[in-house]
Amino acid sequence: MGLITFTDKGLYCREGDFFIDPWKPVQRAVTTHAHSDHARWGSRLYLAHTDSYYLLKARLGEDTQIQTLDYNQSISINNVKISFHPAGHIIGSAQVRVEYKGEVWVVSGDYKLEDDGVTVPFEPVKCNTFITESTFGLPIYQWRPQPEIMENIHQWVLRNQEMGRYSVLSAYSLGKAQRLIHALSAYGHKFYGHGAIYYMNLAIQQSRPFPDVTYLRPETPKEEVKRGIIIMPSSDTNNPWLRKWQPSATGICSGWMQVRGAQRRRNADAGFALSDHADWPGLLEAIKATGAETVYVTHGFSAPLARYLKEEVGLKTGVVQTAFGEDEE
Repeated sequence: MGLITFTDKGLYCREGDFFIDPWKPVQRAVTTHAHSDHARWGSRLYLAHTDSYYLLKARLGEDTQIQTLDYNQSISINNVKISFHPAGHIIGSAQVRVEYKGEVWVVSGDYKLEDDGVTVPFEPVKCNTFITESTFGLPIYQWRPQPEIMENIHQWVLRNQEMGRYSVLSAYSLGKAQRLIHALSAYGHKFYGHGAIYYMNLAIQQSRPFPDVTYLRPETPKEEVKRGIIIMPSSDTNNPWLRKWQPSATGICSGWMQVRGAQRRRNADAGFALSDHADWPGLLEAIKATGAETVYVTHGFSAPLARYLKEEVGLKTGVVQTAFGEDEE
């Protein structure tokens, strides 16, 4: 197919003999970011961005062998040039640029275009072929600016405090949680976290300053917690762990909250359409900026996006089935 092929283990560069975000153990894994659908356990050696180092150690184990690169720094493996470029998805997320004999491919991993104040903002990379995600690849998904969403969350928390309720935000433990902590700390809020949030925060603080999160324990003073914000993983909204913190209001922070009825189906009190993935306009803008003649579309609404790019933009496109997208949003 070209410089990168799609195999049952993941995206494979035969000339360099490495995989990008493999979903099965391999000898050499080039990793776009530390979400567990892209960084799977079991490979012999991982190559990732410097800011992903402690996150990968926390996720994959202290014994994991990890080599790192900074953004725009390159390395050659079997005469194949590899470099990382900002993806704007989460801390340490990177697009992987692969060059061999003048042919350039870019694997986006996951990305978003809005500067969230936490991650290094997305930078388009010129290439011949671009492999893009499409988690929210439908025109209905168009995000409001982050400051507007954070102000809405802040006002929701204030209303909960007036009513004597705990404020519980449901957010992915790596990525979304850090956006909330960083942005809402500017309002003076304190944060109390489920263990998954707390330990991710500790991993981040090993490499950079970041606001504190208090590990929420049964003995944590109730009135203190009520004046702050509880953050918990999105998979734990029905956990008995929450029963101690009543009465409470739960707000789900997810791009799926853009669709009417999603909040009701998740049995939430509030929904905030906050996503670490590009929306429809962001996907189109990013793809155009690469100048790629060929675009392969992976996880999400891949078929509609590929069809639009082919029929309306005039690009060569293909839809690729991957194991990505299982762990996000």
